[in-house]
Amino acid sequence: MRRSKPLAVVAGAALFALAACGGSGGSDNPSSSKSYTQAPEVGKDAGRQAPAADVEGATAGGTITVYLPGDPGPDSMDPTDGWSVTGNSIQQALTSRSLTQYARDPKTGEMTLVPDLATDLGSHNDDYTEWTFTLRDDAKWEDGSPITPEEVAWGIQRSMDSDTFPAGPGTEYSQTYFLDAGKYKGPYTDKGKKWDGVSVDGQDITIKMAKPFPDMDYWGAFMAMGPSPLGKASQPPDYGQHIMSNGPYKVESFRPNEELVLVKNDQWDPNSDPARHQYADKWVFKFNQDQAKVDQIMLSDNTESQTSLSTALGSNNYDRANTELGDRLVQQSAQCTSFLSPDYTKITDINVRKAIAYAYPYEDMWLATGEVPGVTRVPANSIMPPGMAGKHEYFADGEQFKYDPEKSKELLKQAGYEPGEFKLTMVYYEPDPLAVAGQKVLVKGMAEAGFTVKGIPVQDSPYNIWLNPDDKINKTLNLRGVNWCSDWPSGLTMLPPLVRTGAAYNTEQFSEKSVDDEMAAITTKPLDQQADAWGALDEEIGTKYFPIIPTAFRNELFVYGSKIGNPVGDGEIAAPDYKDLFVMQ
Repeated sequence: MRRSKPLAVVAGAALFALAACGGSGGSDNPSSSKSYTQAPEVGKDAGRQAPAADVEGATAGGTITVYLPGDPGPDSMDPTDGWSVTGNSIQQALTSRSLTQYARDPKTGEMTLVPDLATDLGSHNDDYTEWTFTLRDDAKWEDGSPITPEEVAWGIQRSMDSDTFPAGPGTEYSQTYFLDAGKYKGPYTDKGKKWDGVSVDGQDITIKMAKPFPDMDYWGAFMAMGPSPLGKASQPPDYGQHIMSNGPYKVESFRPNEELVLVKNDQWDPNSDPARHQYADKWVFKFNQDQAKVDQIMLSDNTESQTSLSTALGSNNYDRANTELGDRLVQQSAQCTSFLSPDYTKITDINVRKAIAYAYPYEDMWLATGEVPGVTRVPANSIMPPGMAGKHEYFADGEQFKYDPEKSKELLKQAGYEPGEFKLTMVYYEPDPLAVAGQKVLVKGMAEAGFTVKGIPVQDSPYNIWLNPDDKINKTLNLRGVNWCSDWPSGLTMLPPLVRTGAAYNTEQFSEKSVDDEMAAITTKPLDQQADAWGALDEEIGTKYFPIIPTAFRNELFVYGSKIGNPVGDGEIAAPDYKDLFVMQ
């Protein structure tokens, strides 16, 4: 699942901890009482029943305002299109239900997989090629009409349409594991064509697979595995701007890149939902906010800030926030990695790709883009993040990459380039001041390391450029990026989405048949062998090809106002735990 904040992708993609590995010479490293932590394991509770247990001390009423610095948010709220941390964390918690979901375990305090629209976590045949989910009969749309199995089946069928939803998660999972994957193109592309991959019998929905898929219960937690109104009522792209809610909140207004306002859905019944709450009267999400202004608001403890929260904190305010806010400054771990993506079809020499890794001015970039060394970022050495089963500890060049201009120039010379001859072309997100500041640092640092950088300012999210093969700007680029969080705790959700030929978020255009073949083979291995196989492939990709540069393992910092009750994060999706927040009355 992608992080949607462009500055972290482009300007701050390769950030790493100053205290741990040094950098390009700065000495402004904030002091820290926190340190990077790896994500905990995600458990399962198939028997979780509705309603969700009340949060201790929770009170009803009030408005919660969420500031998202430098984050444009989702372009569309269509559940089939949702594959970003920002959009999914909001929608899955508040507006859009699916077969399964995540809830906080009352014993461990960590997130666990539980039922949602299904009565349990599904049942499967012996080889995991057929899954059946029984739907509960008491869930409703915002207009009061019942959610039917046919509508869930229609939502699942829509997820097969990669042409209509090219950046949606169905491109990776439905079109890999469901029956007729690669043949059936979905209801909008293959109009009128019958698909036998999903069937309905009473309240039972059965999904047939093209290959074994033991992780279907995890995939069921995505909005794409939830209902959509039948037929033209959910016609894209219009539906993404005017969705029907079935969660505790419905959309009052949605202005992409600016603001989303949610109000209570009076047709949502807590007795139908094992995980969600409906404490606040209203939610206001403000996208593309200026980090400095948001920090000023959140540290003031004025009326505006008391019922607000921010999804980020500038590093220059970390010491103050860490001293003054106490538990209201939340460090959230998650299985997330940041990457630089040299275009594999244009930068064909591995020495040049390694030179880029040594040329990135990590420390200065980190400080310029507002990250906190050793807290929100630590050095990355692999695609798979810490805590993921099977992860191998290795270094692609025998040591941890760090800013080393001389090493970069040495590798460029081996590849046949003198300093300044090799030009990197990239985009940066001009609406965010931190991205602009980072770009200036990047150009200077890489010039010292032998590269010339052409930065193209864009007003749109870089993802919208990177993911469009027909985009004129995208065709000129040879350096992109991606921030990726696991969709569930398996290497299957890290490697194939990033390095499989043709994968939506393979922004480096990497393609090697042997790697594709091995990824396909791993899914057929016994379950107890798959984790190590993913780790071994991660190491092979990094050491043999080095197509994508893992630059940072990520934590996030959230700032909560003094009247936001239960200020906690969601470790499964690396976002605030919107399901369990309330306004203190």
